[in-house]
This record gives sequence, structure tokens and C-alpha cells, in this order.
Amino acid sequence: MTFINHIEKNARTEETPLICFSHLRWFSVFQRPQHLMSRFAAERPTYFFEEPIQGPTATLQRSVCETSGVQLVTPVLPDPGDTRMLRDLLDQLLLETGPATAWYYTPAARKFTDHVAWRAVVFDCMDELSAFRFASPELKAMEQDLMRAANVVFTGGMSLYEARKNAHPNIHCFPSGVDLAHFMSARGGLSEPMDQLGIASPKIGYFGVIDERLDMPMLAGIAEARPDWNLVMIGPVAKLQPSELPQASNIHWLDARDYATLPAYLAHWDVALMPFALNEATRFISPTKAPEYLAGGKRVVSTAIADVVRRFEGMTPVSIAHDAAGFVAAIEAGMGHDSDADFDPVDDLLATISWDGIFARMAQLISACETRRPASPAVHSRATRLADALVVGAGFAGSVMAERLASAGQRVYVIDKRPHIAGNAYDEYDSAGLLVHRYGPHIFHTNSDEVLRYLSRFTAWRPYEHRVLSQTEHGLVPMPINRTTLNQMFGQNLADDEATASFLASLAEPRAEISSARDFVVASVGQELYEKLFYGYTVKQWGIDPSELDRSVTARVPTRTSDDDRYFLDRHQCMPYHGYTRMFENMLDHPNITVLTGTDYATMPRHRFGHMVFTGPVDQYFGHRFGELAYRSLVFEHETRAVEYAQPVATVNFPSLTTPYTRCTEFKHMTGQAHPMTSLCYERSSAEGDPYYPVPNPKNHELYKRYEMLADAEPSVTFLGRLGTYRYMNMDQVVGQALATARRLLVDTTERMNAAE
Repeated sequence: MTFINHIEKNARTEETPLICFSHLRWFSVFQRPQHLMSRFAAERPTYFFEEPIQGPTATLQRSVCETSGVQLVTPVLPDPGDTRMLRDLLDQLLLETGPATAWYYTPAARKFTDHVAWRAVVFDCMDELSAFRFASPELKAMEQDLMRAANVVFTGGMSLYEARKNAHPNIHCFPSGVDLAHFMSARGGLSEPMDQLGIASPKIGYFGVIDERLDMPMLAGIAEARPDWNLVMIGPVAKLQPSELPQASNIHWLDARDYATLPAYLAHWDVALMPFALNEATRFISPTKAPEYLAGGKRVVSTAIADVVRRFEGMTPVSIAHDAAGFVAAIEAGMGHDSDADFDPVDDLLATISWDGIFARMAQLISACETRRPASPAVHSRATRLADALVVGAGFAGSVMAERLASAGQRVYVIDKRPHIAGNAYDEYDSAGLLVHRYGPHIFHTNSDEVLRYLSRFTAWRPYEHRVLSQTEHGLVPMPINRTTLNQMFGQNLADDEATASFLASLAEPRAEISSARDFVVASVGQELYEKLFYGYTVKQWGIDPSELDRSVTARVPTRTSDDDRYFLDRHQCMPYHGYTRMFENMLDHPNITVLTGTDYATMPRHRFGHMVFTGPVDQYFGHRFGELAYRSLVFEHETRAVEYAQPVATVNFPSLTTPYTRCTEFKHMTGQAHPMTSLCYERSSAEGDPYYPVPNPKNHELYKRYEMLADAEPSVTFLGRLGTYRYMNMDQVVGQALATARRLLVDTTERMNAAE
């Protein structure tokens, strides 16, 4: 028995031959099959079995790709449709290879391969072949047969995955990758090929298969609208008649070019094109050329292909257009950009989708199938791992991380102990039909274009500029302090910035050292304003004297010499059009994400997940080993009134210690909702309850450093957000932190996989 197990183990190692059945020719466009099979050929004997060609006698035409070592096999038959003869030729090959694993790109190959006892069956669903021109009407039924036989299924994009995710228990999304080193060479000033050198600039380029998936009338429209531009079209023409290709003096059909030369062509384009028609043939495509163009440093204009929009929209170098006029406008805008910084987030994404990393993950999945061969083709083994990542917390930090990991192909569980998603930003309609923020007001403001672009993928916005008044003995005055505040509180008639600045200087009490929140305010505006506007509010909010708080607490509220009464001055100030909860629902609506609310992370089987992202209190994670960090909690009292509005602005502060509340917010000012009634929320701060704010002072900073050392020593856990990294951050800062952390985490994952090869 021991000997038999040993033999079986050796027969199922990574040396098992791989036979790939493809509808594409090896020496056509170098794309997904060529990238993957070339890498497999470095690990195991790899055969690329092409569709048959016609010849006088039945034989296998054999050759070896010199650059990759892939063994090319082309059946030659008097009748290319003779399935019986194809079976015989395949059996001849199997006598040479021995037991092998089958990899299918075309379900049609099942007609002559279903009799073989394969070590494993892989289906790489790269395209919706049944929607292509001249596709066999039997193709869908063939695919269903292949799905039943397959041990593992890959899809070439998220749209394909969504369409098939329920068709197989071991299915994984692997959008097309990029050969980074190859295409990034286009950024280094390669010499231009002679056949393109004679074409005048600007050059707008495309490379890839030229078939019915391209929108030829739109291409003609672009050429007609801008006769001074030259459109360079590189690639083999398939399934099209010459009359279907638009002809113009500024459209250059260069035919197929060797893969090795593509960066040299790309390097001299001004903008790259993906002018796909929006039809059944393109509904599920995930074009390889998108990341290739971007790796070459070229801005891209594409039609609204679903996987392109999902993967790249919101990134400045990628524009989506819908017609010839839109393409012309986007190309013009693209040629006007010259900022390399625009490519930073793109390059971070590209680093996570290399073909090497995709191959490594696929190889692991196939090896698992080969070593756990099912008893029958209809029985599929399931991995014991529930998901690649467990994200604890469904607020901004956790939800952004979950979406980014899921969009990179990882399976993610998101859990939250509350009965809802969106964390403290959760909003809902109350019994009166008013949209209210259950955990106090959340106003979105940011100077980050990247953060706004990212969130705009999940919500539309309504403009909103927040205003706050503070209740004083002089009535309601604007906060932050501005010229109006000073005139009202001091009976002044300050008319301009210069006079206001001079008056503020007369109030200020400079200090040699500013180490606390009190120091900062008194040094800026003096003791009287400190006592009337800051002292009581800060004591109620934080539970300690401002002299014991870090200066950052009050530094967040500026002082102005103008009469600008906006609370924030950020470039972007807006509110989610349908509310925060809807935005989070859209963010987490991903086939790779499972959400469990009302769930404590301590109840989860940690060993059944890969990486964990923890957004809860860092000291709680470590069992308060060094003692408890200080947090402030909040208590909210909601009230509905039968009036249209109760306050002149959204928020009124109560700085006096005689009032238990810190502030009151009226949500209709923020939401823009038209309603005969209104809803108010009164807030009180508390030392008990759910943690909301880390308390910033030297004692807590020192204690956190000890927990930070423990966190850094946890390689399989990422700590994130206000509570996970123990610092006060606005919503946009949390989103920015999550986006940057996700990029690093995905790069690290790819590097680990590559190192393990």
C-alpha cells in the first residue's frame, strides 16, 4: 500500500503533461493562451492542440515554439470535421505523453476528448464564444457538458464570472494580465518601426485581432472628424470581408506584427484605442490590450466595455466614450495630459495583475485538482478555505478593502457585529420617511481627486457645503471663527481681511511652546474666545481638559479673516445622492464578496481564511495585553418634529457646560430631502459604549506604540481605519488609507506567489 501511494503521488505532481485545446492558432495574436501556456511549459510538458486543418492524409503536424518550449500539435485531416479520426490522433499523442491534464479554451473539443480519463480537466472560459460570428449553435450545449466534466473553471473577466458563477463549485475569476517588463519598455524611447515611422503624428493606435467586435462605423467617424490624425490598426483580420474595413487616407491597416515588436509601435502613439462595438460578442470580454497599453504609459480611450469600466474607470489615464464625437473629445483631452503622476494608481494596479502572478495562482489550483482527483467527473472537490480574505468591519476602511481585493479576483468575507453595513456612516429612512444618519452627521469633503473618483463608482453626488453655528450669549455665531463671528461677539465693524487679522492678533496670546489643544487656541485667538467657543465643547466631547489633549484636536478647526462661513474649504464637498448606505451596498455588491452582519469576528473559523483585515480596536484584538486604549463614544437622541425646518443650518454647537449636548444636527439641510417634517439628532459624548474616537494625548500615543509593534508582527493581519491604527481620520482619509493599503497588500501577495514558484 505504501508503494502504491508513492507511485500515485509521483504520477500527480506538477510534471503531469498539460494538453491545451484551443480554437486560436498559436502564431496568431499573442494573448492569454500564449502567455499562460508559455509559463506552464517551463514547469511541465505542455502541448498546444490546435483545430484541425485539411490535408491529404490523417496525421499530427508537430513543431516546438522556440521561445517558450510549447509543443505545437495541429491535426491534419482529409475531412477536418471527422470526429472519429480526431479521437484516433489524440490517442496517438496520449501514448506518447501518458496520463495528462486537459485544458480547454474551446468546448467544441469535448467531441473528440470526452473518452479520456484525464488527471484533471480545466476550462479557461476566455470569451463568450457562442456570441461570436459563425459560432456553432451547439456551442452552449458543449459548454454545459464541459462544465460538468471540469474540475476547475477560470474566467477571463468579471462579467464572464458573474454570468457563470453558479454553474460550477470551483470557479475563479482571472481577468487578463500584463507582461509588465515587456510593455513598460515602451516608456523608454524605443526606436520606431520603419512601417510606422513614415506615418505622421498624431498617431492613435490599436493592436489586437480585427474582427466583428470592433465598431467600424465609429472608427470611420473618428478618421473623418479628424483627418489630421492617423489611426494605426495593427493585427490580423478575422471573419471580416475587405469591404467591411473602413478605408481612408488616415487609417493604416498594418496587419499582424510580432508580439516582440509591439512595444516599439506603442511607444510612438499619442493615445491608444479600444473602439469595441457594444454587442453580444463584446458583452463579456476583458481585453488584454487595456493593461498592455497602460503599462506602455499610454492613455486609453475605450467604449463602455463592462470589464474595462469596472477595472479602470475613475483612473485618469482611462477614458470611456460612447460615439465618434466622444472618442474625438477624449483623445484630444488625452493628448493634452502630460502628468506622469496620473499613472501612479494605474501602475499600482498593474503590479497586481502580472501574468506571472496569474499563472502561479492557476497552477496551484490545478495542482490541487490533480492530487485530489474526484471519483467521477460530476463530483467537484471544494477547497477547505472559505475565502482568501476575512475583513472585520463593514465601514469605510473594511468595505473599500473588500471591494479592492474582490476586484483583484480574491474571495472575501466581510463581517460586522452590527446588524447593518456602512459602519458609523449608516443612514436609513425613519418612520416618518426622513433620511437620517443613525450615528450622527457624516459630511463628505476631500481634496483628493483619487478618493472622489473611486467613490463615484458607487454613487452619484449632490453638492453640499456644510455650515455650523455656535450657541453663545451673543446668539448664534458662525463656526469656525470668521469676521462675522468677531463682529457679533465683540461689537466690532471689521470690514476686510486686513482689519480682521489685526484684531485677531490683538486677541492672540503667543506661547513659546504649543503642545496641547488649549495652547493652540489661546495662542491663535486668545483666552476669551477659547473659553466661550472651545473649552466647554472640548471638555464635553473628550472628557478631559483641553490642556491634556494633543493640539491636533483644535487645529482641525481653522480661524478665518474673511466672512466665509463654510465649515470646510475642501475642493470637493458633496453628499451621496441616495445616501451612504446605498453607496456601501453598491460597493459590496460583488460576486466575490460575502457579507455577514450581526457577526462577531471571534466566532469565525480564522483558519479557514487567508489574510485578515481588522478595522476594530487594535487593543481589543490583542486582548488589552498592555491595558486599554482610551476611546470616546457617542450617545444619539433622535427627534422628529412636525415643522419643515427647525434650525437655520445643518448643525448647531453648544459650547456651554450648562448644556449636556455637544451639538444638534438637522439632516434635511444635508440630504436636500423635501418633506413637511424634519428630523433632529442631539449628541452627547461618553466614556462608555462603542468606540468612536481615539483620544489623542501623549499617554495614549505611547500605549499605542506598544500595540503597533504587535500589529507589525502579525504578517497575516492588516490593521486599518480609525480604531485599527488608533488615529482620528476624516472619511476621505480612511478611504485613501484603505486604497493605498489595498494596493500594497495586492503587490505583496503577487510577490509572495512569484517567490514561491
